[in-house]
Amino acid sequence: MEDSSEFVSAVRLTNNPDGTCTFEKGRIPTLKPMNTTTFWISNTVEEWEKVTHPAPRRQYVVTLKGNIKFRVSDGSTFLIEPGIILLAEDIKGEGHSWDIIGGEKWERLYIPIADHAEDYFIADTR
Repeated sequence: MEDSSEFVSAVRLTNNPDGTCTFEKGRIPTLKPMNTTTFWISNTVEEWEKVTHPAPRRQYVVTLKGNIKFRVSDGSTFLIEPGIILLAEDIKGEGHSWDIIGGEKWERLYIPIADHAEDYFIADTR
């Protein structure tokens, strides 16, 4: 993914019409006011996160530490690491799974997106 001072690399998880999960790579512009009201930090893993699950809400997930391999319904995978924003919008259906690779901890910041708010994701067209 290409980074510049105007954008940050991102991957968006979404639902297909049949309830399966897929992803697309892209970017999010910098210095855009985001319609959010709260955030929290986590470095633990809850039981429900260890199995395939949908996102509990539309949210940005900002990785502070760790490398995470995500898997979607068709078996495709992608890597999230610091510097790549995950946009979790697969809030229905099968959802996704993930594994920590190259370490033991995933430190992350969850930033929920307000209902009906723009996510500012720009998909790669290449």
